[in-house]
Amino acid sequence: MTVSNPLSVSATRSDANVDPLELAKFSELAHRWWDPESEFAPLHHINPLRLEWIHQLAPLTGKQVLDVGCGGGILADAMARKGAQVLGIDLATKSLKVAQLHALEAQTEGVRYRGVSAESLAAEAPGSFDVITCMEMLEHVPDPSSVVRACSELVKPGGWVFFSTINRTPKSFLFAIVGAEYVLNMLPKGTHEWRRFIRPSELSRFCRDSGLDLVEPKGMEYNPLTRRYWLSGNTGVNYMLATRKPA
Repeated sequence: MTVSNPLSVSATRSDANVDPLELAKFSELAHRWWDPESEFAPLHHINPLRLEWIHQLAPLTGKQVLDVGCGGGILADAMARKGAQVLGIDLATKSLKVAQLHALEAQTEGVRYRGVSAESLAAEAPGSFDVITCMEMLEHVPDPSSVVRACSELVKPGGWVFFSTINRTPKSFLFAIVGAEYVLNMLPKGTHEWRRFIRPSELSRFCRDSGLDLVEPKGMEYNPLTRRYWLSGNTGVNYMLATRKPA
């Protein structure tokens, strides 16, 4: 089994691109990451959709994969079960401990976790990964462009980088904040700040400036009546972006 050594925290953590309030927010909920009925239920529901989309574009079997902002390991664990060798990184130590414990209990092969920022890892191990995922994380950091740049430095030439975040539109305020946090109670109140949402044009610019080629955007939609998620071309609220580093 390849679950990691004891969690290590980056020595440059005090200089990391991180919001302490955001870390505290997710640390308080860490023990609920793997409860499919908890505040993290939406992640459990969308995980098969995003996993298959990633796997179709960049087959994961045998690949070296990095999951940036892995949280409790929901996506990292699933990618390892597709046959990838996965490193999940996050600065929320409690969430990483939950992820590591789940890997041990579920006997997931090929996944390990570290407490390190993307920027610090990029300085340590540039060009080390075939596939990088950074999902539902960019809207929680002070400088998302810095994370995008680090991902570009970490991926091998010809490798894939996948991002997901929330568009900054009136519709996203209505659906992702008012609807999800206050009406449907799908997420804890205060999970998101609308001003931190990122327009596709902004994320695309971050990627181009970092040397990543844009390949495919994909929207994710939700019907609260049927409780069904699906992928579409509508990027008005939740969306993903597939990019690739030139070979």
